[in-house]
Amino acid sequence: MTVENILPWVALAAGVFVLCAIFLVSGAVRYVGNSRVAIVEKLWSSSGSIKGGLIALKGEAGFQPTVLRGGFHFFFPFQFRLHIQPLVTIPQGQVGYVFARDGAPLPSTQTLARNVEATLFEDTRQFLEAGGQKGPQRKILREGTYAINLAQFVIIAHDRIYGLQMESNDSALFDEMNGIIASRDGFNAVVIKDGEDAIGVVTVHDGPSLPADQIIAPTVGNDQADLKTFHNNFQDPEAFLAAGGKRGRQLQVLVEGSYFINRLFATVEKVAKTVVEVGHVGVVVSYTGELGADTSGEEYRHGELVTRGNRGVWSEPLLPGKYAFNPYAGKILMVPTTNFILKWDQTSVGPHKLDENLSEVSLITKDAFEPILPLSVVVHIDYRKAPLVVQRFGDIKKLVEQTLDPMVSAYFKNVAQTRTLIQLLQDRSDIQQTSAVQMKDKFSAYSLELQEVLIGTPRAAEGNDQIEQILNQLRQRQLADEKVGTYDRQMLAAQKERGLREAEAQAKQQTAITESALSIQVQENQGKANLARSQQEANQTRTLAQAEADRTHLLGEGEAKRVIALAAADAERVTKVGLAQAEAIAKQAEASGGARYQLTRQIAERFAEALEKSGVDIVPKIAIGGSTGQDSGGNPLLNALMAMLVADKSGLDTALGSPPPEKQPESVN
Repeated sequence: MTVENILPWVALAAGVFVLCAIFLVSGAVRYVGNSRVAIVEKLWSSSGSIKGGLIALKGEAGFQPTVLRGGFHFFFPFQFRLHIQPLVTIPQGQVGYVFARDGAPLPSTQTLARNVEATLFEDTRQFLEAGGQKGPQRKILREGTYAINLAQFVIIAHDRIYGLQMESNDSALFDEMNGIIASRDGFNAVVIKDGEDAIGVVTVHDGPSLPADQIIAPTVGNDQADLKTFHNNFQDPEAFLAAGGKRGRQLQVLVEGSYFINRLFATVEKVAKTVVEVGHVGVVVSYTGELGADTSGEEYRHGELVTRGNRGVWSEPLLPGKYAFNPYAGKILMVPTTNFILKWDQTSVGPHKLDENLSEVSLITKDAFEPILPLSVVVHIDYRKAPLVVQRFGDIKKLVEQTLDPMVSAYFKNVAQTRTLIQLLQDRSDIQQTSAVQMKDKFSAYSLELQEVLIGTPRAAEGNDQIEQILNQLRQRQLADEKVGTYDRQMLAAQKERGLREAEAQAKQQTAITESALSIQVQENQGKANLARSQQEANQTRTLAQAEADRTHLLGEGEAKRVIALAAADAERVTKVGLAQAEAIAKQAEASGGARYQLTRQIAERFAEALEKSGVDIVPKIAIGGSTGQDSGGNPLLNALMAMLVADKSGLDTALGSPPPEKQPESVN
């Protein structure tokens, strides 16, 4: 093929290429992917340019309100320019913030653009014609994919910023806005978990301001039946404002759950729930609400108590439990209702920390010692009187430090001045009991109940050993007393040991002891039997003897009578015989020369009869002499007889060797 033949084809191809290039450049045909949107910019128009704003709603030259979706689109050549942009995607659990470039300007009282009628961000025309405002919007985008005109709206999401850049400083502007939202964790839902025991305190940054006499906005729009004002926990800003909501910190709080809240409209601060532990009540001091009527009564002059929901100290405390109480709307003062101990001791502090500033009481005793006294006081507060205590003193710690501390210290200082140090030590129990009784009324005056007073041991201040010396003396005295007691116990133990040894020895001999005891018992029984038998025999014998005695008595009486009779007869006989003999003797004596000669004669006769019967020699066969005088020689008996005869003849008394006495005349009675 020759050059001449090729040139026409080249020219044709060049012409086609030029035509295609012109066609492409003219923008007459454009393709938009299904995952993209196209923002249409009209380069020229017979209607001219737009007079104001950014979006051409009447066909003027400029950005058109409608976006193009996926597919081929045909245009008049060289009249339109397309800006291909991605679809806006908001991830699950996140939100996107909308910034409108065109619309009505914001008034000075607004922070965010209102979205009462202008609610459709995907329909730019509807948004602008409904009065949509430019700037950051109150409405947010929830998770999902949106085909939005990014010339009108800039969407700020967590991972990127969707928008058509028009100026070089657009990027810096929206990055700053993104940073503000991120600092408030605004791209994520507000999640309050069950285990956190937290609540969300909401601060609204848009809407009318609070009056000067209010520090927290009251609760509004919580009636679910009213759809126009129910804002569902600040998730619908327009409903909140329609209900009369005010900007500022809100009284209403968020509890457990997830909340999609525009953080440019409202921020959320998580705070712990108020927990009133068992053994406590919470007295509420409210900073908000109406001024209620005083319920404390006429006699109470330390402040006013109001009903729940009003401003002031609530008359009803919060009982143990968890409360979603807004700490910016008031404060809750915990008042212990169980017995709590206040310790006047620097080395010991209770778990409630109410006594952390208390120290030992400095005393001066009667004998000028200066000990310090640690003590503890057990106090109880009636839960119904807790608001009265808070209203009067502010809180329990002020009550302890400003009232109880000086009152208790003064009481024990007065007690110490009436006692010596030894008395203070020895009378501790009495002082403790007395103080508990006497201080009850003083505590009652402050709506408190004193349960008990516990006094420690007085001790010396640091660097002073005088009290320790006295205590050592008391210890020595006590040791001496204890030694005495120990010795007594040892003596008792020795006695017990001796008794134990005796018991052990007795146990060893128990068999023999038992046998002997049984033997003794047997013998005792036998003795008792013999005694009983003897007693029986004695009774029998006594009975027989009594019978015999009676018989003998009767016989004796008979015999006696017989004997008396015989004796009387015999006596009469003897009397007669005697009289006869006496008469015979008298006659014999008279015949013998008298009674004396008669006696001598009878003696001689009896002596002769005796010698005759005995056969004794009158004259001894052998005579041994040697004596002189009257006693020498002869038989004494014979000599006596001879002497009697001689004396009788000579008229001498034979018994005395003297003459016989003269006859005495008989006495006349």
